Amino acid sequence: MLERGRREGRVYSELVRQKNYYLSHGMGRSGDIAANQPKAAGSALMCRVTEGLVLDVLKSTGCNNTKSCVVLPVATGMALLTSLLYFRQCNPDASIVIWPRIDQGTCVKSPQTAGCQLEVVEPVLEGESLVTDVGRVEELLNHHGDKVLCVMTTTSCFAPRTPDKLVHIAELCKRYNRAHLVNNAYGIQCSRCMGLINTASLNGRVDLYVQSLDKNFLVPVGGSIVAGFTKEIISSVSQTYPGRGSSSPVLDLFITLLSMGKEGFFSLLSQRKKVYAQLKGKLQELATVYKERVLETPNNQISLAFTLTPSNYKEDCKLTEIGSKLFTRNVTARAS
Repeated sequence: MLERGRREGRVYSELVRQKNYYLSHGMGRSGDIAANQPKAAGSALMCRVTEGLVLDVLKSTGCNNTKSCVVLPVATGMALLTSLLYFRQCNPDASIVIWPRIDQGTCVKSPQTAGCQLEVVEPVLEGESLVTDVGRVEELLNHHGDKVLCVMTTTSCFAPRTPDKLVHIAELCKRYNRAHLVNNAYGIQCSRCMGLINTASLNGRVDLYVQSLDKNFLVPVGGSIVAGFTKEIISSVSQTYPGRGSSSPVLDLFITLLSMGKEGFFSLLSQRKKVYAQLKGKLQELATVYKERVLETPNNQISLAFTLTPSNYKEDCKLTEIGSKLFTRNVTARAS
C-alpha cells in the first residue's frame, strides 16, 4: 500500500521494504545528519544507540579521550571531505592542506573536491621504514601561515610506510593554531593506531579522526565514523552534511555490533594480532628460500613489506605481475 500525501517513506517493492526492515525514512533531517526525525522514531533511536555503541568501541580500543562521534552514510573519502568542508566553514580564508604522503587516491581527491590546495610532504627513510618528515611539516606551517587550513595525517597504511608521527604533528598544530584531521581508515583494529590518536589529543591538537565501517566492522562498504574530542565539534560536522542520508550503513553496523557483542569484537582483534604474527613468520620463511627479506617496520602493526630483487630471478620472470598472480590465487589483501 502506498501512503497518500507523502513525499518520502514510500517503497514500491516488498522485497526492498524487507531488505531495509521497513526503515525507509533514512537518518537525520535536512539541516543535520544526526538530528532525530519525528516521522521515523525507530530509525532515530537506532542511530543514537549505534553511536553510543561506536563511542564505547572507540574508547575501549585505546582512544578513551574521545567525547563524541557520528556515523555517516558515506565511505571514508566523503567523510574526510565533510570534515574538510567543516574546517573551511570555520576558516574560509584558508585553503592549504599539508599532507604527509601515502599512496592512496582518496587522500588526494578529498582535499581537491573541497577546493583545497595540497602541500605534499614526502616521507623520509628511517631504518627500513618510511616515516613523517616533521621538520618539513613545520617549514610549511611557517611558510604558509594563516593560509593553512589543516594538517591531514594518516595512521593505517601500507608498509614500509608507518603511521605518521601524530604526537609531534599534534604539538605543531597546537603551537601554530591549525586544525588537525587524522585519516584512521582501518585503524580501529590496531591498538597502536588508537593509542597514537589518544596520546596526540592529550599532548597537542587533534580536531577530528575518520574511520571506515567496512574495514573495521566487517560490514558492506558505504559508511564511516567521524569522531572528536568535544561534543560541539561533532555536532557542527553533523550540521555540515547536506540533507538526510540512508540509514542502511547504520543498520548494518547496529546489527553487526549486537551480533558480535563486545567479547566477540575483541576476540576478532586478538585473532588479527595472532594472524599478523603468523603471516610475518611464514613470509620470513619464504623470504629465506628466495633470498629476499621482510622489511622491519615495527611501528606498522597492520601491514608487511616483502622485497623483490630482480637479480634473484630469471630474466623472463615478470615481477610486476605478482599482484595479479596472487589475486588469481585468492590472495586479495596485497599491494604491489
